[in-house]
Amino acid sequence: MPLPDTMYCSQQINIPPELPDILKNFTKAAIRTQPKDLLLWSAAYFSALSKGECLPVKDRLEKNVATQKTDTRLTPGLLKTLHKQLSHRETCSKEELQKKWKGLCLHLDQLETLLSLGSFGLEFDWMEFFALGCNALGGTLMSSLKFACELLTEDEEGGAARIPFPTFTKLYTYLAHLDGDMPQDHIDTFLSSLQAQVNKQNGMIQVSNFYISRK
Repeated sequence: MPLPDTMYCSQQINIPPELPDILKNFTKAAIRTQPKDLLLWSAAYFSALSKGECLPVKDRLEKNVATQKTDTRLTPGLLKTLHKQLSHRETCSKEELQKKWKGLCLHLDQLETLLSLGSFGLEFDWMEFFALGCNALGGTLMSSLKFACELLTEDEEGGAARIPFPTFTKLYTYLAHLDGDMPQDHIDTFLSSLQAQVNKQNGMIQVSNFYISRK
């Protein structure tokens, strides 16, 4: 078999100057996110990077779940990542959510359970799904809302965890109606009881306004 006409040497291989930074950022992202399936997550990472999309990366390492090698359930850090990826539109498609969910190596059975619980179709309100995700983390209505405030706030970690009251109202009302046993007048009374504090805080509500005395 004849040798090819062109022989390549190391000097002929062009390495993009940005490659070291790309690999360094990828490594840091993998350490923070601790994906259960590195290959699957890497494909989602570089796909998002090539399209200029929000990356499937946690803000920080969740030490309490990093040692759970086979756990593929939703965590606060992963729900926050999903929110950053999908909250740019009011509605979300089931197809897009499934894609992002798989990219974070989450178990599809949990996703199907949440979609069924919300009776969602092919297109649905993203914040309603976010509320269900918080409910999966919290278990109770008040704990779910606490998670919502902590994940949505722009305050520093450990701060008041303030969010706009209309956002809180939407999440609380949706989860309360999902319960099925809570009458509307109870919902209205609870929200009205918070209004004085909200007015003092420029339309914002924080975790201490509702969680400590009502959990």
